[in-house]
Amino acid sequence: MAISTFMRKEIKFLLSMEQYEALLVEVHKYMDPDKFCVGGKDYGIYNLYYDTPDDYLIRTSLEKPKYKEKLRLRSYFSPAAPSDKVFLEIKKKVNGIVTKRRVTLTLAESDAYIMQRQKPVDLSKYIQKQIFSELDVFLDSYPIAPKQYISYQRSAFFGKDDPDFRLTFDRQITERRYDLSLSLPSYGAQIIAPNQRLMEVKIAGAMPLWLSQKLSELKIYKISFSKYGTAYKRYIRNKLYKEGRFHDEELYAGASSATSRPQRMNRETQSGIVLP
Repeated sequence: MAISTFMRKEIKFLLSMEQYEALLVEVHKYMDPDKFCVGGKDYGIYNLYYDTPDDYLIRTSLEKPKYKEKLRLRSYFSPAAPSDKVFLEIKKKVNGIVTKRRVTLTLAESDAYIMQRQKPVDLSKYIQKQIFSELDVFLDSYPIAPKQYISYQRSAFFGKDDPDFRLTFDRQITERRYDLSLSLPSYGAQIIAPNQRLMEVKIAGAMPLWLSQKLSELKIYKISFSKYGTAYKRYIRNKLYKEGRFHDEELYAGASSATSRPQRMNRETQSGIVLP
């Protein structure tokens, strides 16, 4: 059972297609593609976020406190089978520094643990026990349930001289607050435009000079952007619209519970772009 922990800064930028293509030329000079970008293609990431009944974790996060935390389940398969590997992660941010600790399970094992606290048999290593202890504390602290599905296609790069320096580009960021399972395919509403890319600079120290210079040249500026946060704000706007307290129809992409899945998907695809 693999374990992953790290600490880093994550800086986000929203790029137009022109900016993305121009920056990519420079990226290839200093960075290599992630091993999962086979043949230069991007790969899918599929996430299930957990929260309280009143969405306490994401509401707190959007207030930009010095400390925040979240729990998510991540898969690189869609739809995921019960025997497929998934990653249960606690992600924390303290004064701008991101830490992540995660355990690798099967989808079936993750369901058993989250719902019944049944841990896998293989817990021989100390770090495994330690991370599960942290997960236990999290689950004891919050009455969590699946609240948000988010998937996207990612291209990732690592520095040729510094493998700890990572750059990712995400497209087709898809969200839904129904059918909350990784065992279902990816569908829902898009939260950035088709001609945009969300870039994340993931670094332990300072940003490389070549990247800083290129970002300045292309007029690419840092933004505050949370995929889960953006999806949640979209959900609230749609809810207010349905209640008659919000009147901008361009921001409404919701559907009643009686709407069929294909109808709902078409409706969201046509009107579900909500820029941050």
